[in-house]
Amino acid sequence: MKMVVDRNTDRVVGMHMVGADAPEIIQGMAVAIRAGATKAVFDSTIGIHPTSAEEFVTLRETVPKSV
Repeated sequence: MKMVVDRNTDRVVGMHMVGADAPEIIQGMAVAIRAGATKAVFDSTIGIHPTSAEEFVTLRETVPKSV
C-alpha cells in the first residue's frame, strides 16, 4: 500500500493498495481524500485492529522526493 501526500499542503492526494478487500478499503479512503483529509488527520486516527485498513493510519516512512 502507498499514500501520496502533497508536501506543501499535507493533503492526501492518492492511495494505492493491492490485496484482499482492497476495493472496499480504497472506497472508504476515497471519501477521506475527497473531503480534503491531510496526513495529520490520518496520523491522528485510531485504526481498527486487526484489519488491513489500519495500515493507512500507521504509515510513517516517507520516500525522499526524486530529483
